[in-house]
Amino acid sequence: MPGRRDDGPLAPGERGVTGRLAGIARRAAPKAAMEVVDQVEVTRSGGIHGDHRGIVKPGGRGRRQVTLIERIDWDAAMAELGRDVPWQERRANLLVEGLDLPQVPGTVLRIGADVRLEITCETDPCHRMEAVAAGLHAALLPDWRGGACSRVLAGGTIAVGDPIIIEG
Repeated sequence: MPGRRDDGPLAPGERGVTGRLAGIARRAAPKAAMEVVDQVEVTRSGGIHGDHRGIVKPGGRGRRQVTLIERIDWDAAMAELGRDVPWQERRANLLVEGLDLPQVPGTVLRIGADVRLEITCETDPCHRMEAVAAGLHAALLPDWRGGACSRVLAGGTIAVGDPIIIEG
């Protein structure tokens, strides 16, 4: 299937390529534990329902409302470290399978029937990753391995298993 890493990487902005939403996580406060859920509401003003990061502040641009990470990148970081830490410890909101996330700000993804996210920037791993596993910060640095940030263009409900499509 096009878009899968084993078939080679996607061209930036390639349209119509599909992946799958493999996980959803949120946290109520900055240092709170991540809560894994099977389904969640996503809104333009609040991002992932129940996640503190998604709320757009007055005058804000919402560039970091929803964060995404590829399962293959998380697995590669774990293999590099010889560890097996759950993906949500990365503190990302969405785990993506079968899709090479575009590393091009402005690219739009559709998740499920209605939710549309615009990639805004790379998610830089923070120093807190070292508390998760020694060496994790460095393992997440290459090639956007730490994930992508996005803003919500259109809201709706998403669930684990939903398709993810690159709209362009």
